[in-house]
Parts: sequence; structure tokens; C-alpha cells
Amino acid sequence: MIKELSEDNLQSIIAENDTVVVQYSATWCGNCRIMKPKVKKLASETEAVTFVIADAEKFPESRTLATVDNLPTFATFKNGAFVNQVQTNKFDVLKDLVNEVTSN
Repeated sequence: MIKELSEDNLQSIIAENDTVVVQYSATWCGNCRIMKPKVKKLASETEAVTFVIADAEKFPESRTLATVDNLPTFATFKNGAFVNQVQTNKFDVLKDLVNEVTSN
């Protein structure tokens, strides 16, 4: 499942779902636009994980849940806690991050 934030409520989404992968992006970010369809495809192939796309500029509270100093940043959360993050435009790196959080 994939959600795009329409309000600054990422903390509650993380609390309500076991495993969450967040793409922090911005409308002006070219690499973010390139990664978005890849994230959507990965979300459709990955069960039991909630994928969220968060605009890092529109939602400052959500941005504080990871260290977002470059875009796109991908962050993973499990059972409400931050696990890991990467800043990448490479699908293989994102896939490795998702595999890390989904493996028990």
C-alpha cells in the first residue's frame, strides 16, 4: 500500500502500521520524480509494508522523524521506531533498504 501525505501526520501513520517505508521528496526534486514510480511498483510488490511519500518542505514535523538533508531520502520504521535510512536515486539501494526492514 502507498499513501501520499496530505497533512503532517507521518508520526501517526508510523504508530498505526508495523512496517513503514517513507520517501521524503519535494516537487522541485528531479530524482524524487524519477524514484516515485519505482517506489509505487515496489509498494505493489511488497506485502505488509506501508509506503508513504512525504513532501519534506510541506510537512516539517514529518521531516524531523529522519535526518533529511538531501532528497530523495528513504527512511524505514518498524513497530513505531526508526530503523535506517538512505539518500539515493538508485533502485537497488532502495530495494536493499526495504529488504532489511522486512526480513525478520
